Amino acid sequence: MKLLDKKDQSIIKISALTTVGDTNKLYQVLNEGLDNGLSVNEIKEVLVQTYAYAGFPRSLGGIGTFMKVMEDRKAKGIEDKEGKESSPLPENFNKDEYGAKVRAKLAGQDKIPEPSGYQLFSPIIDTYLKEHLFADIFVRDILTPKQRELSTISVLAALGNVKGPIAFHFKASMNSGWTKDELKEFILVIKDCLGEKKAQEANSVLETIK
Repeated sequence: MKLLDKKDQSIIKISALTTVGDTNKLYQVLNEGLDNGLSVNEIKEVLVQTYAYAGFPRSLGGIGTFMKVMEDRKAKGIEDKEGKESSPLPENFNKDEYGAKVRAKLAGQDKIPEPSGYQLFSPIIDTYLKEHLFADIFVRDILTPKQRELSTISVLAALGNVKGPIAFHFKASMNSGWTKDELKEFILVIKDCLGEKKAQEANSVLETIK
């Protein structure tokens, strides 16, 4: 029995293929994503999430491909669900505090820990992580935190050679609600769209996560 539904699988494939820049396959899976029930805005948000981990060039390439998909579908008379917009931010939104709480929650921590390691060595990157990634982006409620983590581990699996970050985000995925069995199925989806080598590399890290 499939543990990941078709929308989940589409998020994985869209994120992974955007990261490697395979626009031909991406065109296909973007169409599949819409057919599988993802809204236009959900897919746009997946591509924004991808930017946070793979960078602007890959994300913009994905957005360009999605624009072509939408143009072609409209020409065929297909009407796709636009989906909801992100909710307005509350007044006096404290990005530093919000981002720190999000990161701690993903790490399975009840309290925000004292800065250490890279946070002390390069405080500005810590600020960007808290205020931009975990606040500006994660606060947008078009995707759930669970869906954002699924997109993130897909990007990291596609990048490869990022054992520390993907280990953190495998654990964060479990803290967000994914099970170990669902993550094993995630590996199979990665294998299907990126091949054996990328899947084995990601799985070697997943096996260390408890």
